[in-house]
This record gives sequence, structure tokens and C-alpha cells, in this order.
Amino acid sequence: MTAGGQPTSRPFASLYTHGFCRVAVATPTVFPAQPSANARETIALAATAATQKAALVLCPELGLSGYAIDDLFFQDALLGAVETAVAEIISASAALNPVLVVGAPFRIEDKLFNCAIVIHRGAVLGVVPKSYIPSYREFYERRQFSAAGHANTPAVRLFRQDVPFGTDLIFEAPRCPGFAFHVEICEDLWVPIPPSTHAALAGATVLANASASDVTIGKADYRRLLCASQSGRCVAAYLYAGAGYGESTTDLAWDGHAMIYENGELLAEGERFAAASRLLFADIDLDRLVQERSRLTSFIDCAATERRPMRRLMTAFEPPAGEIPLRRRVDRFPYVPSDAKTRDEHCREVYQIQVQGLAKRLDATGVGKAVIGVSGGLDSAYALLVAAGAFDRLRLPRANILAYSLPGFASGARTRENAWRLMRGLGVSAGEIDIRPSARQMLNDIGHPFSRGEAVYDTVFENVQAGERSSHLFRLANQHRALVIGTSDLSELALGYTTYGVGDQMSHYGVNASVPKTLMRHLIRWIADTDMFAAATEALVEILATPASPELVPVADGALQRAEDEIGPYELQDFNLYYLSRYGYRPSKIAFLAAQAWSHPAPAPTMPSAARVYDLAVIKRWLEVFLRRFIGFSQFKRSAMPNGPKVGSGGSLSPRGDWRAPSDVDADTWIEELRRNVP
Repeated sequence: MTAGGQPTSRPFASLYTHGFCRVAVATPTVFPAQPSANARETIALAATAATQKAALVLCPELGLSGYAIDDLFFQDALLGAVETAVAEIISASAALNPVLVVGAPFRIEDKLFNCAIVIHRGAVLGVVPKSYIPSYREFYERRQFSAAGHANTPAVRLFRQDVPFGTDLIFEAPRCPGFAFHVEICEDLWVPIPPSTHAALAGATVLANASASDVTIGKADYRRLLCASQSGRCVAAYLYAGAGYGESTTDLAWDGHAMIYENGELLAEGERFAAASRLLFADIDLDRLVQERSRLTSFIDCAATERRPMRRLMTAFEPPAGEIPLRRRVDRFPYVPSDAKTRDEHCREVYQIQVQGLAKRLDATGVGKAVIGVSGGLDSAYALLVAAGAFDRLRLPRANILAYSLPGFASGARTRENAWRLMRGLGVSAGEIDIRPSARQMLNDIGHPFSRGEAVYDTVFENVQAGERSSHLFRLANQHRALVIGTSDLSELALGYTTYGVGDQMSHYGVNASVPKTLMRHLIRWIADTDMFAAATEALVEILATPASPELVPVADGALQRAEDEIGPYELQDFNLYYLSRYGYRPSKIAFLAAQAWSHPAPAPTMPSAARVYDLAVIKRWLEVFLRRFIGFSQFKRSAMPNGPKVGSGGSLSPRGDWRAPSDVDADTWIEELRRNVP
């Protein structure tokens, strides 16, 4: 069993089956210098975490004694009571599944150490001393404690067993692939090179900080910055447990700050200044961390350069049995921020990236004109908006943008009118060329049944129209010394829903090449809402309201040809694309995540498709279609992609960018995994 694979015997609906691991940060009420009371509080929280199927419970620094008790740390009575409290927790842990990390003072080698004790199933797995002891401003821990570097032994005798001791301990759970954690204590995070950095480079995916950390104005923001940064740079989860209510407030106050980050992103944050004990949970995506590290060659190089010997200790943690629902938000639209303000900022940046890319290409070639086909649909409308922005930036007249409506056999009056309204609103040079005569000639030349009056609307019929549009655009570009602006988007390229060698796959510069369908609508809406091109706003609103269709095949009764009837809902296929290409997840895990996102109405009614749901059978069906198209037979089209800017971390499918793959493989391996593991 490896980090990339999971046992197939576990329930499909369990988060542990799909490479997740539930962790908990505890903020117990503190009873200063009362270890027995602190032990009871800790045990109660650990028991609750066990009922919630957590794998790890992190408690604050010196939580069994209290942090702010000053010279009471030197009292033999207190230290003896701490040992008794630890023994109580060890005994209670025998009936609990999670691994527990508790903070306590321990005297070792006639020195006092600030320690984190790792306990599981009635045994102490290891003891981690604090590396960096602060003695500045309000801190004077060095008066009581020695730093980890002052220890002379790699093991201590504790409760009649030899226990590993040191900062070089990584605790692994072989039955939970990818789950390997390291513990550091408070100030250890504040130094330039935290101990957890070396642990992450040695393979720890979960970094835990048992902290006390008094609260002052602005300190919470700084903690967030530190945890997010350490999590991101180490490509790890980072758990932070701060001391809360009950700590002595003789000179300081405490806010009980609890946080859980994953690769720089905040998963959960607890209530600060709570007057009672609290537990904070989050489900860590271990597969994501392992995948990211394996791709980041610089992380691997750094690990080799900064290698330090670490001891790896195996735990007997067993993932809980049964169905365990995921406690984690899974966005329906991974390419689109759900927060409105963030989404607007995202749209602004995407648009500027595309405008900058096209402006540079026009400037570099010395070509002052562009040719673009405008269908009245989303993709070509947005590409035209990018072209307008690029020409404005270069201070070139928009009349140098030669935009054409190119109606074919199934083009509708509504989309044609949309195209004309947009072209006029943007002030570009607008024209129209009816491609039907040349398409008929081509169909006649090759002896297609349509030329004999038969209603045969096959792939040839569709592609002849696409080819005629492309041929006209490229020849117009030759005639006017212009660049052909590509309109095809990331979703179409992923699914191979393009005609090889023509306008929706080939161009002189593909501005939309890394923009997915689900983001395209928001980009146009953002431009319309900002009145960036005020004279075109009404046209954009109408384009957004028009159902999407390739309009290549005549359909009876005024109905529209729908691409999604053949290739699946773009919202699902963009979801599948993101998790397969960005993270390399197993199809069964993608299906699990899609079910989390789409099996119930979305909570945000302002988002598109808020009320839409897909059951697991539908998700599985369209995921199989995606796998066959994406892996099986469309790579050859992407291998011949024109240049175009990458806009987001979700990736690009350019063979010069994020996705490189052979053009002659099939998707059997992926489909077999899906069918085997998804009910």
C-alpha cells in the first residue's frame, strides 16, 4: 500500500478511503497548577474527538500544568502531579483511537524541559522537547527550562518504558498512507528555520505546534501569517493549538487560538476568547500534499540539500471503520472563487493576464491588426473583449480588429444579432461572410450525401463548416496582415471538443486556451458589471442569457444543438479536469469529491447552477466520458496547440506547460479504477 493507493475494502463514503485524515485541535479550559483537573479536561476532549473519528488530537503547550505558573515549575509536588496526570491520560488513551499530543514539563538529566508527549493506545510513542526558549519582552522561559539542544540522550525512561526523546521524531501511521506528523512547540515556529521545516523535508505531511502564546493587539494576524507560510513552504498541513481560558492572567491574557492550514490555505479556525473548552476539526487531504511534493522538483532538491537524520516511529493508528462523511467544503467550481469579492479580483487578474499576453504578441510581431470570428456565444465574445483591451493598451484603434460573423447551416438569428450588437458596441470593424456557399461546394466536391439533398448531419458535415470558417479567417489575416485570435477554451481543449487544424483549435494566438467554461461566464459578467465597455454592456448581458450551442447541426422545432448532451455538463467536466490534471487523483476520489459538491443544492444561491444536483450514477457516467475523451483520444489536438497565456494555478494544457502526455494511449487504467471502486 502506498500514499497514492487506498484499500478497496473500505466504504466508498469514508473520508479515510480517499486519502483524507481528520485532525483535531483542542483548546481545553486551563486550571493553573492543577494537573489532575487538566488531565480530566484533556481526556474529555480526546474522547469527544474519538467519537468524531479523528486521527490526531493536538493540545496546547504545557497544558497539563498551565503555562503561566512561573517558578512553580520547580516544585517537586507539581512535577509529581504532572507525571500522575500523564499516567491518567495514557491509561484513558487505551480505549481511544486518536493519537494524542499533550504538553507537560518534564525533568530529564537534571534539567527541566518543556515537552510535547505523544500518546496512543495506552503507550507513550515519543517525547518532543521545545527547541527555542524565548527570554525577551514578556517571556523568560529560560529561567525555568532548558532548550532541546541541551539534552544528551535520544531516549528517556518514562513509566517503565524507554521512550524516544528529541526534536527529530516523525510519527507515521502505516495504515493511513501519507499520514506522518511532527511536533514542535510555540517559539519553534517563530525562528527563521523551524524544526518542522526539516521534518517536512524528511517526509512529515502534518506539522503540529503545541503553543501557549499570550495575546496582544495584532498577534493573531501574525500567527495566521506564520502558520499559512510554514504550511505553504513545507507543502504540509499545519495545526496550531494556543492556550485559552483559565491560564493565569497575572500579567498576560490568552485567546485560545486554534488553526488548521493545508498547503497555505486555512481549513478551519476556532473561536478566540471562548470561555469553555473547544475542539476544532478539519479533514486533511494527504493525497494532495503527497502529489504536490512529488511534482515540486525544487522541494525535492531542497530536501536533498538540507537533509538531516530523522527518526521515524510507527504508530498503530487504524483508520476508523464504517462510513465517515467528509467535513470539508468542496467547491463545485474549483476554477471560480466562491467569494464575490475574491471572484471579482480573480476575474480582473485573469483579464489583465490575457490582455498583456496578446498585447505582447502583437507588439513583438509588429502586426497592428487582428482577425476574429464572432459567433455570438461566450468564448468568441470574451476573446473579442480581450482583443479590445489589448488594442487599447497598445493605443491602436479598435477598427484594426477585423471581426466577422460567419453564419452556417444552423446559425440562429439570436446569436447572429448578439454578434452584431457586440461588434458595434466595441467599435471594431464588423463584417459578415456567409460560409454556406463554400461549405456546400466542399460537401459537393467530396460527394457528401448532404450535397444530394439528404439530411445527413455527421461529423463531416460539422467539420466542413468549422473548416470553412477557419479558412476564411486565416486568408483574411493574410490579406490584411493580421493575427487570427483563437477563441477555444480550456474545457473544449480538455474534452477534444474542437476540430483539428481549424479555428476552434488553431490560431495565431489562443487567448482563451487556459480559461475553462465555468470561469468564462463570470469573466463576461464581471466586464458587464463594471461597464468596462459601456456601449457593449447590453450585448454582453444578452450573450450571457443565450443558451450555449455550437450551432452546426439543424435541429427541428427551433431546438438547439447542445454540446453538453454529447460531452457532459461543463460544470462537472471542469470539476473532473481540475482534480485529474492538477492533482492526479484517482477517478474514484474525484467521484467522491464530486458527490460531496453536487449531490445536494449549493448553499450560495448567487452562483450558477445553485439548485442543480447530480447523483453518483450521473457523476460516474460523465466522469467515464471525460476519461475516455481527455486521456484516450484528444491529446493529439492539444499537442498542436498554438501559443496562449496560462492564467491560473488550475493549469494549462499546452504541451509546453502543465500537461504533457502521449497521444496514443487509452484510458482503460483509469476507467477500471473508477468501475472497481465506485458503487
